Amino acid sequence: MKIFLIGFMGCGKSRMGKNLSSKINRPFIDLDTLIESTQHKTVPEIFTELGENGFREIERDLLQNSAIADDAIISTGGGAPCFFDNMDWMNANGLTIFIDPPVKVLADRLINAKTERPLIKGKSFDELVLFVEDKLKERRPFYEKAQISLHGVSLTPEILLEELEKKGIKLV
Repeated sequence: MKIFLIGFMGCGKSRMGKNLSSKINRPFIDLDTLIESTQHKTVPEIFTELGENGFREIERDLLQNSAIADDAIISTGGGAPCFFDNMDWMNANGLTIFIDPPVKVLADRLINAKTERPLIKGKSFDELVLFVEDKLKERRPFYEKAQISLHGVSLTPEILLEELEKKGIKLV
């Protein structure tokens, strides 16, 4: 079964995906990295050249039409669940897990991130907190369609595996 990690940018999807991948010996795919490798451009370059709509179309096509292994752990971009029918498609084709840390934690991680993120470029910390709050209000209805939700800051693969076991899902 495919495992889709969803949540706002900076929530820890990629970190959790890599750690979980090594713990349960399954392939890990970061959807943004897959987009960059297939398009031969960075996400910011794609946003600049095609706009957010163009980026979202590429994202949907790779998510839904690429040959991602059935046992893969996939870290999606923060907006991926919120466009087209992506969230419904992920729920129908695997297990969706929403990683949900507090807003100020997200803002702190994003302001200190080494990766350029087109949607937050140039924002101060206070502007970033407001942006995250607003975007989360828009996106939360999509995120909350996930089959599993993990809330908190110090989430580990062990915590995730415990939550899955409580729901009768064993990955190891």
